[in-house]
Amino acid sequence: MPQPPPANWGPPAGPPPNWGPAPMPYPPLPRQKSKGPLVAVLIVGFLVLGVATIGIVAATSGSKEASDSGNAGYASYTYTPEPTTTTTTTTTTSAETTSRRSPSTSTPKAGPKASITLGDNPIHAAGLGAFNIDGCALPAMDYSPAGQDRFLRASLPCIEAMWKPSFERANLPYQPVELVMVTSQITNTCGNMGPDRTAMYCDGTIYWTPNHYANEQGSANPNHPGKYLGQLAHEYGHHIQWLSGILRASSQAQYEKGGWDTPEGLDLNRRKELQATCFGGMTLAPLSHGAVPGDVISVALTDAGNRGDYPIYPNRDHGAPEKNAAWVNHGFKNNETSACNTWVASAADVS
Repeated sequence: MPQPPPANWGPPAGPPPNWGPAPMPYPPLPRQKSKGPLVAVLIVGFLVLGVATIGIVAATSGSKEASDSGNAGYASYTYTPEPTTTTTTTTTTSAETTSRRSPSTSTPKAGPKASITLGDNPIHAAGLGAFNIDGCALPAMDYSPAGQDRFLRASLPCIEAMWKPSFERANLPYQPVELVMVTSQITNTCGNMGPDRTAMYCDGTIYWTPNHYANEQGSANPNHPGKYLGQLAHEYGHHIQWLSGILRASSQAQYEKGGWDTPEGLDLNRRKELQATCFGGMTLAPLSHGAVPGDVISVALTDAGNRGDYPIYPNRDHGAPEKNAAWVNHGFKNNETSACNTWVASAADVS
């Protein structure tokens, strides 16, 4: 397991004076009408000093399922093991750039399955975390869409290598996350998405909006590689939740509580988002042992602590900034998934 983090990470900065209003929310989850299956939950990345409101789409049996801090969906929650050999192709359009694996023609083997549980999910077992790696060669940061794409794609193999062993130990399915750069309006399995909103996690894919992040301004969110690495780590935290079954379980729990925007539904949503933030802090821990420069780690932690539910926003769905700061640093210092089990935390700790 990773060594203890360095002692010189910086505390979160205060909010900048010029943060703006929240984006328009996604449609809320309908009230529960039956015990039928929940179908979709979505996860969008944080806005600096504010967040996109969670949107959840419910449907009837046979529909698609998703996950969001914005909008997300999985056609069904079963895992198909990766083929032993794959080829990778890159497709570029005006809307997105993504690498996807060619489908396998072989018959999938039986493998680990996700556990549709929350606090007692196997990912919370003792001894699991982000493991040390020898290094992570990242390119010089260029804040253009192409430059962000290069930086994030270089970061992901490092993150995958740190987390895959824990899934194997927990006997949970694992597959690499996909990355799509969104530079114009697109439609995916989770709905419509434009280039001016925050990043979104959906159905095994991070939808990254490079123009949004390049245009963020303020002392709390400078254009620094740490901001990008920190936000990528948060979105990857949702991938951990998706693979383990937590996203589907939280979606079902919100549905049973009457919707995401009920008091109980918002509490569940904050637990989900704060856990992704805590997992993001865990991701940064091994990288702080010399894999990347120390200032990148410090800025990543500070940026995460400056995001959350500020008073201007109507729904408390991501947790207060001080709670985000507490959880990202808690994950960073402990690097144990059990320390990020927000599902058993007190209500005060996820407010």
